[in-house]
Amino acid sequence: MSTWKTTLFAALVAACLVPAAGRGTVYYSKEEAFALAFGEGTTVEPVPVFLSDGQVAEIERLAKVKVDSQLFSFHVGKRGDKVLGYAAIESHVVRTQPETLLVVLSPQGELVRLEVLAFHEPPEYQPSARWMERLYRRAIPDLFLNQGIDGIAGATLSSRASLDGARKVMAIYRLAVHEEKG
Repeated sequence: MSTWKTTLFAALVAACLVPAAGRGTVYYSKEEAFALAFGEGTTVEPVPVFLSDGQVAEIERLAKVKVDSQLFSFHVGKRGDKVLGYAAIESHVVRTQPETLLVVLSPQGELVRLEVLAFHEPPEYQPSARWMERLYRRAIPDLFLNQGIDGIAGATLSSRASLDGARKVMAIYRLAVHEEKG
């Protein structure tokens, strides 16, 4: 193969590999995410959760998603002694690339905010903020596609992954945080 063909071939291979690795977008840092969740000037404290085998089984039954780890982290937002809510950073693979969500729950465990922190699939597959807002204050059984929630044309996997993440966080909260509080 001639030198110019070898160079062209190497450039084409590199062009095919680089966009896949650099395609994603990170929108918010962890600190920025917690400011979105609870506002500026609030205290944010970690709430580590260690799930029992029984809790994992119940979460998987309730949320209809696989729990990959028995260790999970919530963060509680407070202003003084008042609990503002709980937030979790949930990462999962959408199609072939990761998505990271901020899932914010009220002190009672209701979904009050769902924000994309990072999205590495093509941008046209990302669910919009307007679509996410339609999920707020819904119960776990109501967070499934085609059961009161429409999918997004061309982004079905992304919308399903977002719903799965929200249900999982809500179920973990219900079984491991809310029940522990009393």
